Amino acid sequence: MKKLISLLGIILLAAGITTAQKYAFVDTEYILNRIPSYKAAQDQLDKLAADWQTEIETAYGEIEKMYKDFQAEKVLLTEEMKIRKEEEIINRENEVKQLQQKYFGQDGSLFTKRQELIKPIQDEVYSVIKEIAVEGSFAVIFDTASGANMLYTNPKYDKSDDVLEKLGYKN
Repeated sequence: MKKLISLLGIILLAAGITTAQKYAFVDTEYILNRIPSYKAAQDQLDKLAADWQTEIETAYGEIEKMYKDFQAEKVLLTEEMKIRKEEEIINRENEVKQLQQKYFGQDGSLFTKRQELIKPIQDEVYSVIKEIAVEGSFAVIFDTASGANMLYTNPKYDKSDDVLEKLGYKN
């Protein structure tokens, strides 16, 4: 909702300042999905994420087994042994949570790998979009992939294929 209000505000402000501005739009999702290196990078990230998720789920399965074994043996253990087993379970659970944070956290391995593989491709696309904006004297180029809720767009102002062409990818 905030994006829509912001977008409408920008459009109204731009319309009020000048009526001679040129506008265009691109669909970055369409563009990126037609770049083979982007698809390969995305597939690599998906595989890494799936492998790491499997590793974490396996570890949580081991913790669950440790807990069930503890519950079954609890009546036979001394108080000291119970405390030690509980601490083992808690420590293992904390280790797995740390591993999960390491892989999937805000600055985790997945984020770092995504920056390494995807960001250069995105930067190249945005650079070409900027070139097209300058060459075509466009005041604004909207991205329809970001959910801008454009109710109507004339296909002649869609510059997505121009971006792909400048990047060296033909349709």
